[in-house]
Amino acid sequence: MIAKSEPSNSQIVLYKVGKALKTPTPYLTIFGVSLWLGAYYLFCEGWRLPLFNKLPGPYEVIVEWLNPDPDWGISLYSPEYHDHIYYSCRRILIAFAIATGIGVPLGLFMGWSKKFRDYSFPILETLRPIPILAWVPLAILMFSGLETPVIFLATLASLFVTTLNTLLGVNSIDESYFRAAKCLGASNTDVFLHVVVPGALPFIFTGLEISVGVAWFSLVAAEMVSGEFGLGYMINDSYMNITYVSMVIAMLTLGFFGWITSAFVRWVGNRMMQWRVKALALEGR
Repeated sequence: MIAKSEPSNSQIVLYKVGKALKTPTPYLTIFGVSLWLGAYYLFCEGWRLPLFNKLPGPYEVIVEWLNPDPDWGISLYSPEYHDHIYYSCRRILIAFAIATGIGVPLGLFMGWSKKFRDYSFPILETLRPIPILAWVPLAILMFSGLETPVIFLATLASLFVTTLNTLLGVNSIDESYFRAAKCLGASNTDVFLHVVVPGALPFIFTGLEISVGVAWFSLVAAEMVSGEFGLGYMINDSYMNITYVSMVIAMLTLGFFGWITSAFVRWVGNRMMQWRVKALALEGR
């Protein structure tokens, strides 16, 4: 009897790509992007609507973006452009890691312990509604330099979202799971590790997807006010110097990297929750 060999990584990738192409998702994505580009072209270059007459059209943006010798100083070949991307991505990575490392355990313990929640939740709800720009003067006073205040602001905005979604995840767990675990002789530690944490994971990763988007939003706002490098600084600097093509390039770059980071968080969540992916597949979702 001939034993079947394990499929190679390339075969697995090709299988997954083929399976994805059988779904409407990639075609709807292409249609959505094409629709957006078509509307952008018509508004700015085709119909030249008064509301959009100061904005550069997609053709002008793409030509400048791919130009080795850009007219406005920023393109795919500019070292300065790469520096802005590097600083923003580094700040996001640091801020998101800190917010996740603090927010997830904090939300788990707030949902697990009523006493701890009674003490900490009012503080969270008092600080959470404060707009992130209102924290800018305080961040500048608290931290020296231009790097740390920006990271602090992005961390703070991301922290609130992560903590609250984790708390909601713990609260959403059915009480029958706790009773069943206790009937089987599980200790409090076992219940926390094997019931609370897995049960809250869907909410945690939903919160992390939202959190990374909020982190980008807050980072750009902070870079506009107190940054020296980064995509937010590039957007503001381009606006102040009336180089609107560079401003649109920075905005599109920001959207692309925001999409990439959200997709990565979603991928990690699916890898850690294979049981949920299979359950949704069985439901046809």
